[in-house]
Amino acid sequence: MKPHLSLKRKLIWAGIFGIAMGYFEAALVEYLRELYYPDGFAFPLKEIPMNLFFIELGREAASMLMLVSVSALLGCCFIDRFAGFAYIFGIWDITYYLFLKLFEGWPSSLFTVDLLFLIPFPWIGPVWAPVLVSVALIWAAWNIWRKLDQGMILRPTGWDWVLEIIAGLIIIASFLAGGSAVMNKQMPPPFPWFVWLIGMLLGIGIFVRALQRNK
Repeated sequence: MKPHLSLKRKLIWAGIFGIAMGYFEAALVEYLRELYYPDGFAFPLKEIPMNLFFIELGREAASMLMLVSVSALLGCCFIDRFAGFAYIFGIWDITYYLFLKLFEGWPSSLFTVDLLFLIPFPWIGPVWAPVLVSVALIWAAWNIWRKLDQGMILRPTGWDWVLEIIAGLIIIASFLAGGSAVMNKQMPPPFPWFVWLIGMLLGIGIFVRALQRNK
């Protein structure tokens, strides 16, 4: 099925939405850090009121719903909408760090350890890890949209999806590895980059194979 929006229009408007989301989240995080980390964000984490903690969980869930809803409007079929989600997510995550760098000069480097997400447990990792995941998502979305724009039909197999989900879970597991330590107000352990790398290579490899099969 030919997409109802051209590749150029998707890249522009979905990109604008992703940048706007990145700004909003960076602004909110900046407010929270001014309240709880006036000397700069650092581990171990500080206590925050439980009502604010649950509000933050709700905000993160709402962010995911925003991505899903806009992606649903962008695409004409599931793979098209999936590409929209991946593209906006990647733009959002990268611009979030760019705006934080602009606001407060943080992170000091790509190796700075960050609290990435809270659902279902804290996600911990150096900034370079989620940024590279976001780059891969943008690259995957661009490839999907480019082929759809050319009128090609993309039909990933059930095994493609299963292996991609496994790859995603491996990456998520690498981020969750330090969650228990952070919840106990301890310093995060070393990031299991090798586990992260396995997930990334598996996900990229399966995606490339699926694209080649649909030439």
